[in-house]
Amino acid sequence: MSDDINERHRVRMERKKAIIDAKIAAADKQIGIIIVNTGNGKGKSSSAFGMAIRAMGHGMKVGVVQFIKGALQTGEERFLRRFPEEISFHAMGEGYTWETQNRERDIAKAQLAWEQAKLFLADPEIGLVVFDELNIALKYKYLDVDTVINDLLARPALQHVVITGRGAPPELIEIADTVTEMDVVKHAFKAGIGAQAGTEW
Repeated sequence: MSDDINERHRVRMERKKAIIDAKIAAADKQIGIIIVNTGNGKGKSSSAFGMAIRAMGHGMKVGVVQFIKGALQTGEERFLRRFPEEISFHAMGEGYTWETQNRERDIAKAQLAWEQAKLFLADPEIGLVVFDELNIALKYKYLDVDTVINDLLARPALQHVVITGRGAPPELIEIADTVTEMDVVKHAFKAGIGAQAGTEW
């Protein structure tokens, strides 16, 4: 009986491999891609910084601009600043919008952050850029979405971009190559558990 199950599994996997191999062979374009991580679930920035580390592991230079975060130094910032030759890290926000409570100042900080972002987007030596919480700045209209998209599309051909934050605008989703929406199934905060160093920041 187990031999029969094993043989059926082998045949199924053989067919699956042929299909996947054909898809891999057809996907022969090599370009820089735009990745958007959005949704209300946890893991958007965590994924982006995982990709930053992955890119560094392949010898790429990485640029990071954090648009909202900055008031509190995160674990990823503390860690990645140990590699100044490989990654340029700019935490340019002053905290979440409900903390700052100053729209004009938030707009000014976001626009300053985008000036730094444009420097990365103009540099072909940077293989991957992370724009953490850019979606929030776009959602609150701190930045003009059309200007941001034009700058993104004018970047070097092989440069990758990862954008995070809830509420990604439809215009950004339209031009992105990969979009992941993270959903909430369960979150510790709803059970009264506060943000933990190492998991939340």
